[in-house]
Amino acid sequence: MNNPTQDAALFAVVEEEDLVRLDQLLREGRPVDVRDADGRTPLMRATQKNHVDMARRLIAAGADVNARDHSLLSPYLCAGANGFYDILALTLAAGAELRQVNRFGGTALLPSSEKGYLRTVQLCLKAGIAVNHANKLGWSALLEAVILGDGGFLYGDIVDALVAAGADIALRDRDSKSSRQHAETLGQARVLEIFNRRDGAPDTRPPAVKEIRAWIGQFAYSEALALLEQQPQVFDDPLAAPYYRGYLLGELKRYPEALAEYRRALALDADALEFHFYTANCLRLMKKPDEALAEYDVAIARAPERSFHRYHKSNYLRELNRHEQALAEMDILLDQQPWRYDFSFHQANSLRALKRHEEAVAAIEQAIAHDPENALYHLHKAQSLGFLGRHAEALSELNAGLRAAPGDADLGDARAAAQQALT
Repeated sequence: MNNPTQDAALFAVVEEEDLVRLDQLLREGRPVDVRDADGRTPLMRATQKNHVDMARRLIAAGADVNARDHSLLSPYLCAGANGFYDILALTLAAGAELRQVNRFGGTALLPSSEKGYLRTVQLCLKAGIAVNHANKLGWSALLEAVILGDGGFLYGDIVDALVAAGADIALRDRDSKSSRQHAETLGQARVLEIFNRRDGAPDTRPPAVKEIRAWIGQFAYSEALALLEQQPQVFDDPLAAPYYRGYLLGELKRYPEALAEYRRALALDADALEFHFYTANCLRLMKKPDEALAEYDVAIARAPERSFHRYHKSNYLRELNRHEQALAEMDILLDQQPWRYDFSFHQANSLRALKRHEEAVAAIEQAIAHDPENALYHLHKAQSLGFLGRHAEALSELNAGLRAAPGDADLGDARAAAQQALT
């Protein structure tokens, strides 16, 4: 059994970001894989804060990078999902289980593709994570990058990296739509150009553009930036140069300079709303959440009918544990697109975080009504029922999920826990 004093001490130093005290506790031999009420280890909480030095010390002391919490996230998966490249690299070096999946059934590659973390995507691919793995929604990393991306410069580069690694353009989701069909519906011209090149269309990009992108693929950002500065007119699109300068400066952690490039692009074309996304993410990395959220709001006000910025704003709000605000954004999204049952799932997660389990059950039931064979929805309805102490109903729900997906390990583990709760 965990010693509560030890637990409290180790978690406290993580929350306070006190490296000196952490080193002292580790020298004392404190156990590093203790758990809080949500099943999180100290390493998990350090990862959520993107505290690289703290994560490095905990991993060196033997912390388990694959230890999953009650939401089925591990430090490894959390780092991938949030674009925390440095911690992700540490977890990979410490033996991260590449096949481990999150509550959606997705590997670390999928949420990094969804959220626009190119460097993390590239690291996942270099590590050997399966490029065509599909989650419980039937989405691969490529489908996520198209469906939840905006087809702009950044998502075009993510799609390009996935396709170069062997992503299957013809793979279909649970609604029998391929990445190409989604890209056509969404009018993503850059993505379609990449697909066409994969199918044999000529690559007309200038050699210097290919070289810049090759340097980016090798994480050689200074070299790429130097080449771009030598040939500033290499891109046909006038917005491409400020995008790439901003991206490279951001990866070099020269955030104020990156912000200046993105704002220069918006001065050239106020309708280039993707640059608000880049600006928001830069501010996020600078730990300026209110400014980042305000940047999303500018884009939302300019194009309230588009889901992209509002969806990614809601993701960020959940990352900040501002679940009430995330719910408000999700309500608007569901009003605009009531058929998006993946939004219902996010809604249920925020409700669960707020301990509003009855409402979480109701939200996930809408998704089950749309797709009764999806094991994901049964699993998460069962979790909320379990929080309500309704273990018999949870067990019934898990059995329904296992009929749809007999080999699902998460469902099997949850069923065993529900059965134990009933005895």
